[in-house]
Amino acid sequence: MASERKFVAENIRRVLLKEYLMKEVSRAGFGGLDVQRTPMGTRVVLTTERPGLVIGRRGQTIKNLTTVIEEKYGFENPQIEVQEVENASINAQIMAEKLAFSLERGWHFRRAGHSTVRRVMDAGAKGCHIILAGKLTGQRHRTEKFKEGYIKFCGEPREDFVDRGYAVAKLKMGVIGVTVEVMAPGSRLPSDTTVLNKTQVAELFPDMFAAEAQAVEEHVEAQAVEEAAEEGQI
Repeated sequence: MASERKFVAENIRRVLLKEYLMKEVSRAGFGGLDVQRTPMGTRVVLTTERPGLVIGRRGQTIKNLTTVIEEKYGFENPQIEVQEVENASINAQIMAEKLAFSLERGWHFRRAGHSTVRRVMDAGAKGCHIILAGKLTGQRHRTEKFKEGYIKFCGEPREDFVDRGYAVAKLKMGVIGVTVEVMAPGSRLPSDTTVLNKTQVAELFPDMFAAEAQAVEEHVEAQAVEEAAEEGQI
């Protein structure tokens, strides 16, 4: 039972760390967090839209974050590595934060939802799915969904290719939960098939075609020998 409690405590600590960093680096555009244990300590990979705001002047901001992570959350010798998001428009967490910010600024939820979906799809995503849940127009809770393209909802392809982000928009009537799911561009599903021509197959499997060519040559030589023998008999 001790091992199970240890795993639960470790996951809780990582969730608390993620919530803290999401709040601290919100201005830089929080895009994801990866915590890895190494022989030298703990490697914390922080993905943001603007890494310069996380590092700070002369690295002061990142030093403060390192101190808090070590003292408050108990990670041994944390080494923070800040990476820039290659394409923020297909990062689900960043788009969820931007959508929540648009709702807080007073955008109508349908306008904000459709605008976000269009921006994600224009960036090259294979699919986008947005869920808004809360008091959207009145006192009653409701849920609105916006979907375009192709999204997997279960199975291994969902774990491999679907990026998920969550944010909260705080309005006067209450809070609105924002969930954004993005199907990565270039995702190859098990059902996807490609038909190759003979030249492409020969490039992929040269040994198979070499054996086939040799068999054809042997067959042609055998036919030539038979024809020569028949002509000699005549």
